Amino acid sequence: MIRLDAARPATFCDGLTRRDFLHAGAVAPLGLTLPAFNRAKVAANGKDGDINCIMLFLVGGPSQIDTWDPKPNAPAEIRGPFKPIQTNVAGTQISEIFPELAKHADKFSIVRSVYHTATAVHDTGHQMMQTGRLFTGGIEHPHVGCALGYLKGGRGELPAHVLLPKPIGRTGGNLPHGHTAGYLGKPYDPFILNADPNAPGFKVPDLLPPDYITGVRAERRQKLREAVDGATAAFEQNAAAKQLDDNFALAYKLMSSAKAREAFALEKEPDKTRDRYGRTRFGQSCLMARRLVEAGVRFVTVNMFETVFDEITWDIHGSRPFTDIEEMAKQVAPNFDRAYTALLTDLADRGLLSNTMVVALGEFGRTPKVNPAGGRDHHPGVWSILMGGGPLQGGRVVGASDELGYVPKARPVTPAEVAATLYRGLGFDPHHELPGPQNRPLPLADYNAKPIAELF
Repeated sequence: MIRLDAARPATFCDGLTRRDFLHAGAVAPLGLTLPAFNRAKVAANGKDGDINCIMLFLVGGPSQIDTWDPKPNAPAEIRGPFKPIQTNVAGTQISEIFPELAKHADKFSIVRSVYHTATAVHDTGHQMMQTGRLFTGGIEHPHVGCALGYLKGGRGELPAHVLLPKPIGRTGGNLPHGHTAGYLGKPYDPFILNADPNAPGFKVPDLLPPDYITGVRAERRQKLREAVDGATAAFEQNAAAKQLDDNFALAYKLMSSAKAREAFALEKEPDKTRDRYGRTRFGQSCLMARRLVEAGVRFVTVNMFETVFDEITWDIHGSRPFTDIEEMAKQVAPNFDRAYTALLTDLADRGLLSNTMVVALGEFGRTPKVNPAGGRDHHPGVWSILMGGGPLQGGRVVGASDELGYVPKARPVTPAEVAATLYRGLGFDPHHELPGPQNRPLPLADYNAKPIAELF
């Protein structure tokens, strides 16, 4: 818990001491990580002409054929159980399991030819779609939102990059998932909510001050303060000391910020609005993403699921512990259909869609042929993603898969090109160099990657 009502005020501007910071509690129990605030460009409510981004990560890997690239003329074992429906964009059809999405296809474009050639496991896809690169040689590349935080910092008292509701957990590969700042360092990691915004009585963990502190806890706090003060000399000599001090200062700044508390105050939204997004973890996370961008957060990542093992997700192998195509259509698709369209229309109604990219993507697609269990397996050979908002044009279809939805037929798109598109949309040259590991500068996107020109 955090205490902001200590008898002796902390001196923040001239440097927060470790002793003072203990009035605010330790950072570790918060369940939150902190981005960098240095090089911040203060701007009122994010209206500084910059482009924001909301990334909806559809953990599990949606089937391209059952979602945004239907194949009605393919054999039954390929086309699956769903029919295509016409969208509000002439000539563009999507699966019937997204009736709301079909009404708003003018607000986003479909890229139907994304592919990669790496191992068909979730973790590698997570890495590539969030950073543009596969992690090799022990190098972990930064998430697009983390690189944005490094380059621009946060606006005022707000983090540059927030991750909702939790980071991606175990998905079978035991590899990094690409949601951190990688070689840029922990100061540029996203601020992680680590809580379900749809839970009853939700509040951001420990962001608000407690009503009281018991005598036992106060005594523990005093002993902890004495231990820290006694270790100051050794602490000051540690190479990571300054970074830790900076994180303490940033944590105190965030916790004491009325603007930050307001941005996370989901309970202030009208019931009608919350219902519109859907009373689900994903729906309420999308609503919070809108609140955060409106308040001034530059980049928000929303993970639709934390894992593929403990709930029904896009990972439709058919056999247990996974689900099949039909169950995905009953539970997962309506959740996404409702929340995504609510987010797009809400941003548009508030005048925010013109400066906020909204992308919905998974780590790979699914095998075209339905397996004996009634599902589809991992397939990075081709899949579809949704991109729109900000400078990205809506109502377009980029690329195409072959007649069976197995490989790209036209305009193949790599994860590196997706990352390059996001960087260009955010206002950066994708080949602008970052201070990579071992003093070897690395570009934001791969040197060979170019933005998807058809979206601009």
